Amino acid sequence: MKYKQNLVACAILMLFLSTSSALAAANVSGQSKVQLQVGKTWQLPAKPLDIVYSLDGKKVFILTKQNQVLVYKADGELLGKIDVEKGVSAIDIAPRGEKLFLINQNNNSFTDLSVDFIVNVDITGSPYIGPDDAPVTIAVFTDFECVHCGKAAPLLEQVHEKNPDTVKIVFKNMPLNFNKFAVPAALAALAAGEQGKFWEFHDELFAISPKLSPKDINGIATKLGLDIAKFTKDMTSPSIKQKLTKDIEDAQDAGVTGTPTIFVNGSKVKNRSLSAIQELIDKELSKNSLIRKLPKRPNNNGQ
Repeated sequence: MKYKQNLVACAILMLFLSTSSALAAANVSGQSKVQLQVGKTWQLPAKPLDIVYSLDGKKVFILTKQNQVLVYKADGELLGKIDVEKGVSAIDIAPRGEKLFLINQNNNSFTDLSVDFIVNVDITGSPYIGPDDAPVTIAVFTDFECVHCGKAAPLLEQVHEKNPDTVKIVFKNMPLNFNKFAVPAALAALAAGEQGKFWEFHDELFAISPKLSPKDINGIATKLGLDIAKFTKDMTSPSIKQKLTKDIEDAQDAGVTGTPTIFVNGSKVKNRSLSAIQELIDKELSKNSLIRKLPKRPNNNGQ
């Protein structure tokens, strides 16, 4: 317990160091020197009791004396507040911050809480099906060589068929490093999109996935009647490569670690079944309906 307290004290000290580029030097036992590069800081609304970082370093959880856990991004942006019972004196988290563990000294209890984060997935320029102004956006991060992604594709098609006027399904690439042809397939699909055939190419890739090869990819382009010269040029163009890079960066920003990962209006789907996804859609539609029914605020002219 003393070791944990020392770690907490050290972490809190580093958190509150003033922002500066200066280096501080200190003598240690008169034999060596330790250099500290001062990092960033932000002001807390209450006295901290405990602090933990997610394993990826992207989230900071701080327990305060006001019986709250404050959740921050590493840059100090407050993501939210979690109310906890009086007596909670120590916290810990699962590697990515998806679970929060609480120790309560008052009643000698341990609590395991699941934590969800609403993320803002940038869908600018990404291929999609459904109305442009749909109230519900489903963003799916996919690898064309992923077996589970292939199984998710027809599921999302069912979702689209069931919600043609209210749901927009957006495709985001997330090629995994260990899949040899995932990147070429992603580039090929985006290149096909330059000729208006992204979704047709998408379907053909999953029809033969996970056994992909350059021959298969070129065969799909021929089958779909693409301009092969343009298709080949687009596959290696800086703009197509940038689109793929952006998708990968967006996946990292959203905390995506595997495929397929699906978000419904920024909420991560945990149960990839038609009924579970439809439940999330209906929940979002209900929110949207409530917003439309709220009385309008008067403008600056009082109208």
